Amino acid sequence: MSVDLTAIHWIYIVFIVLIIGFMILRRDTTIICIVGIFLIALTATGSITASISGVFTSFIYAITKLLAIILVISLIVSMSKSLMATGINDVMISPFAKLIKTPSLAYWTIGIVMMLISLFFWPSPAVALMGAVLLPVAIRVGLPAIGAAIAMNLFGHGIALSGDYIIQGAPKIAADGAGIPVNDVLHASIPLVIIMGLVTTITAFYFLKRDMKNGKLKVNNHFDVPLETEKKEVTQLTPFFKRLFALLIPIFFILDIVAMVAFHLQGGDATALVGGTSILILLLITFAGYKNKALEQTTKYLIEGLQFGFKVFGPVIPIAAFFYLGDAGFQSMIGDYLPKTSHGIVNDLGAALANLVPVTKEVGAITATGVGIITGLDGSGFSGLSLVGSVAKLFSHGIESSIATLTSLGQIMAIWVGGGTLVPWALIPAAAICGVDPFELARRNLKPVIIGMVVTTIVAMFLL
Repeated sequence: MSVDLTAIHWIYIVFIVLIIGFMILRRDTTIICIVGIFLIALTATGSITASISGVFTSFIYAITKLLAIILVISLIVSMSKSLMATGINDVMISPFAKLIKTPSLAYWTIGIVMMLISLFFWPSPAVALMGAVLLPVAIRVGLPAIGAAIAMNLFGHGIALSGDYIIQGAPKIAADGAGIPVNDVLHASIPLVIIMGLVTTITAFYFLKRDMKNGKLKVNNHFDVPLETEKKEVTQLTPFFKRLFALLIPIFFILDIVAMVAFHLQGGDATALVGGTSILILLLITFAGYKNKALEQTTKYLIEGLQFGFKVFGPVIPIAAFFYLGDAGFQSMIGDYLPKTSHGIVNDLGAALANLVPVTKEVGAITATGVGIITGLDGSGFSGLSLVGSVAKLFSHGIESSIATLTSLGQIMAIWVGGGTLVPWALIPAAAICGVDPFELARRNLKPVIIGMVVTTIVAMFLL
């Protein structure tokens, strides 16, 4: 069957514009995503029944991709609820409360610590560690939960992941696409990562402080401190055991970090280790605090955590399914209908953009940024890095400029969008741990990230 690939591309573009527009207007995009999936499936298959099935299959694919994140967030929430209910959390955060006195200090402390941890283990497990220890402190000194989520997201999924100087996953893929050594990309990215990071985090902090001052953001709003609503329950946990657990829990997570380094655990493996540790802590707390009622309490906390996880992720599954459709998910969701020459809807659009524009230094930088942004829309940030490198190689020959600078520029943009700070499901770990709406977090990130992209692209023009 002949597939009209151009029609699919146009449908995808139109619905991306609609999704972005609805998000800016603070409207729900679920129906838009479902209709988009259906129309793309119908165009590809020509079958109404296959298209209807494709919508369901796309949801399954999205859930499968997100399941590890859903589970680790749910387990962290289950553990945190037990900490709140038994009063262990109060003991844990008391040392940090003495150090972090203001909302501003909380924002920068959370961000910098998040960035350092994320450099070694990538952001998802780092979010879990940060949320368990520093989030309650930040809330108590007056930083809204959305502020903590912004700090975690921009410093972790933004700065640390876009540079990726320790694990080097992103620069290696981009460098291979450009046909240059990975060290060239790493060195070229340093000034760009610094500029992007400084502009974005400072701008976000300014907007955050402004909204706190004029009363738009309050600590006691609906999304803030979802775990603090837990009432202290009558348990058999003595002050001694509260202090003991307050000491052991950070030690357990520090041992996780040691294990990640020793056994080279990254990404999903590191997240799984954090999730398993959370289960172990939950079991120890319930057996110590509830004795013969431990079995029932453990089940109760697990159920509450899973309810929280799926409640947070529920609205994101349709939009995740739509964007996954633009990449490798197409074949799994709809079938093998794309031509053999296609590299996926998103990558096709990125390649088309590169072929349409004239070859100059300024246009080269803008194109590298544009290709990075477009390929980042699939929500991974990594899938389009090979294309980013190839585009940089193409433009470097035409303008005799630094291929490494163009490659690193495209890499940074792809990761900031899809890795990510703008695509809603990419920033879900931070949103879920902080108990805020992921779409609201994406909206608050939008202005600072766009400003950062513009400034960084201009700086890159001078470096070429």
